[in-house]
Amino acid sequence: MARRLTTALTGFGAFAASVLLLAGCASQAPAGGDTDDDRDDVVELEVDATWLAGGSVIGIVTQGSSTCVPTADEPTYQNGLLTVTLTDPSDGPCTRDLVPRVSLITVPEGVDPSKPLEIEVTYGDAIGDTDLDGLADAGTPEEGAPSAAWIGDNQLALLTWGSGSTACFPVAESAVAEGGVVTVTIAEPAADQVCTSDYRAQGTVVFVEGAVDDEAYELVLTGFGFDNVSVPVIGTP
Repeated sequence: MARRLTTALTGFGAFAASVLLLAGCASQAPAGGDTDDDRDDVVELEVDATWLAGGSVIGIVTQGSSTCVPTADEPTYQNGLLTVTLTDPSDGPCTRDLVPRVSLITVPEGVDPSKPLEIEVTYGDAIGDTDLDGLADAGTPEEGAPSAAWIGDNQLALLTWGSGSTACFPVAESAVAEGGVVTVTIAEPAADQVCTSDYRAQGTVVFVEGAVDDEAYELVLTGFGFDNVSVPVIGTP
């Protein structure tokens, strides 16, 4: 997966104001030419992306509060460019940590996951872009099955299905890579945790210990209702 990252911080909720940097840029035209309009309040967004679920879903990775994962509006696709707008949830306070989060979007009609894709993401006042290489073999995943893809040297984007309550998303108790297998143990939820009964895609970032560069891995999920569920991991660390 090829990535084109811009260097800045993501904004989110009230915490966004404390982590966004404004970069003013004024260019001067050659003598006799017109001067370009000054561009104030330019905020660049660090963003990454990955295919999931055989290319039917894309995970958009941003940095921000772990408890306030942004949701994606309906994306648009035209002339090889996928445009996505992220919005912070409106309910509940946001913790002041700064971690990678994954927001999931359903790939719109017309996008071919076997071909490269350019993605532009707007998040509040920030804009960023990234590129996705085409999938060599997208395959056809089983409906409702988990999916995983590398998003960094020691990070996986994990797609599962279940309650739409973010407090009920899977939380990795441990994730260890050994012998071509990443074993992820999902923690059991608190006994008093109430989960909504809806059924939707859940996006989770998992930090993995011991992954080897450029090695292909299989993911095995245990705990929280997963009984050694095995799926391939898209890409390599």
